[in-house]
Amino acid sequence: MFHIVGLDHVVLRVKDVERMVRFYHDVLTCRVERVRPELGLTQLRAGRSLIDMVAVGGELGRRGGAAPGTGGRNMDHLCLRIEPFEPDVLAGHLTAHGLTPEEVKTRYGAEGDGPSLYITDPEGNVVELKGPPAPVK
Repeated sequence: MFHIVGLDHVVLRVKDVERMVRFYHDVLTCRVERVRPELGLTQLRAGRSLIDMVAVGGELGRRGGAAPGTGGRNMDHLCLRIEPFEPDVLAGHLTAHGLTPEEVKTRYGAEGDGPSLYITDPEGNVVELKGPPAPVK
């Protein structure tokens, strides 16, 4: 009947849209694609996908109830497939932005096992940065 071809978008309910947009733009190199202030929505391009930031106080955000906080998060994590995956360069970039990346480990994802690491955005959402799959032996 149909098959899934990929992730279209992820929606994060956020308290400080400007701060989150700066993080996803400056640190993760996503670019702002569209802003709908009447809805409290900012959409950022992440490769072939979008990451939507919805202000919890905006029209769309109010529908989701209380803002995420220490008692709960919007989701467990989102994973962004990146290239190239150069651990030393990546660690330097993240550190320069005040982040402490976790250790690179091999994890399973949509393309198989490959290197990845976790960071946390300014509102506590966990972001996995995933490299290419390891060659099949």
